[in-house]
Amino acid sequence: MINQEKYYINIGRAGDLKNPKERFIYRCFEILPGFLIWLTLIGMVFFSWYRPHWVAYFIIGFCIYWLLRVVHFFAHLIAAYKKLKKNLKINWLEKLKKEKKGEWEKVYHLVILPMYKEGVEIVRGTFEALVKCCYPKDKMIVVLGIEERAGERAKKVAEKIREEFQDKFFKFLVTCHPKDIPGEIPGKGSNETWAAREAKRKIIDPLKIPYENIIVSTFDIDTQVFPHYFSCLTYHYLTCKNPTRSSFQPIPLYLNNIWQAPFFSRVVSTSNVFWQAMQQQRPEKIVTYSSHSMSFKAAVEVGFWQTNVVSEDAGIFWKCFLFYDGDYEIVPLHYPVSMDCVLAENLWRTIVNQYKQQRRWAWGAEGIPYLFFGFLKNKKIPLKKKFRYGFLVIEGFWAWGTNALMILSLGWLPVILGGEKFQTTILAFDLPKLTSNIMSIAMLGLIVCIYVSMKLLSPRPKEVSQWKSVSMVVQWIFFPLTFIIFGAIPAIDAQTRLMLGKYLGFWVTEKKRK
Repeated sequence: MINQEKYYINIGRAGDLKNPKERFIYRCFEILPGFLIWLTLIGMVFFSWYRPHWVAYFIIGFCIYWLLRVVHFFAHLIAAYKKLKKNLKINWLEKLKKEKKGEWEKVYHLVILPMYKEGVEIVRGTFEALVKCCYPKDKMIVVLGIEERAGERAKKVAEKIREEFQDKFFKFLVTCHPKDIPGEIPGKGSNETWAAREAKRKIIDPLKIPYENIIVSTFDIDTQVFPHYFSCLTYHYLTCKNPTRSSFQPIPLYLNNIWQAPFFSRVVSTSNVFWQAMQQQRPEKIVTYSSHSMSFKAAVEVGFWQTNVVSEDAGIFWKCFLFYDGDYEIVPLHYPVSMDCVLAENLWRTIVNQYKQQRRWAWGAEGIPYLFFGFLKNKKIPLKKKFRYGFLVIEGFWAWGTNALMILSLGWLPVILGGEKFQTTILAFDLPKLTSNIMSIAMLGLIVCIYVSMKLLSPRPKEVSQWKSVSMVVQWIFFPLTFIIFGAIPAIDAQTRLMLGKYLGFWVTEKKRK
């Protein structure tokens, strides 16, 4: 049981707090990210009119800052790509047998796969990848977590998977997460928590497997592991400084259906790959994302994933970070898993789904009030760590909603709104050209994007035209547009809703392969 003094690690939103003062403080933190975004956007327009010279000098400096940031970003991306390619060539199971003999044999893997209404072809692909992985299957406990609210379709899919794969692993379990549990938000986190507790009750505790000998991995149902994922994970678990106080993060590659997805879906997905890969070079700034792994001991001690939030993936890291008084970290694996790009039945539905997925990811801003409130309550976390992580999350979500629009508009907004006095200055004449030239230099970094994306690309299926390979390169000219439509706008949408108390529920991205 969690110490009552740390009740705050289970708060999902302001309304969960009974104390009016605490509820007010939490609500202020919920308002903060959206307030900062709108303050920036309104300030852009106001100061472009009121003090156009200030804005002109600011945007020049900002563009130079972005140029330096792009250089920094791509340096990390290349380094991460090299490590990824190196790790893919290593036989991690042999490495375990040589360097960790007598230790790795004790490690079990609990794999939790929450699903909703996905078709059997999606789920089967995930299980086939698990069967093909090199790690001994007699050390794998696999749980397929279905939702009662998904109806008979989900049960039928689960039954088919049980028939095909139940004898392939040490233990196989299908769980059904009940609907309408008071205090829960239906979604991935509540499903994962139900599945983990059922596995603990029905399998782990009866077999008396030590929790510290179990690594639990939670994967989106479309996630397909590469052959040595569990061996690589086990090696890092046995060699890191404090395995039971660590989460382990792979690099997501969206390869499952990338040749079928439209260009904007590929650009958005691949951009996310680049961001996650680059973050692996900065483990002090990374948080858990989507498919990840951790010690089952830690999962039990913190009470598993939160059941009352949407963003459970990053949420489990923040929950552990607060529970262990800041003594929790991410270990980057520099090893991939493969997932699906957004793809629906038609183009328009794919556009809508892509937007909704990005908005759900941007709803991760709910972690800001959670973390800041936790910082107020937990006096044991060093001030330096509070400042670093506090700045990390607030700057990250602010930049998500503002930077693309600032780069797009501030080169010409002062010229339009600054009045005749400013418009006749040399600065006004040169500003659009200067900012455009700086950002054009920064856009040369897309060459690195094209190179890395083509290197990571899965082989072209025979039924796909060769011209599709050309489109994989040409698609990057649309990056600035997708950066705004599927980046800044959904981020503003999500954080504005949080600011206004219009809470989002968990939206499940439709999974489809042609």
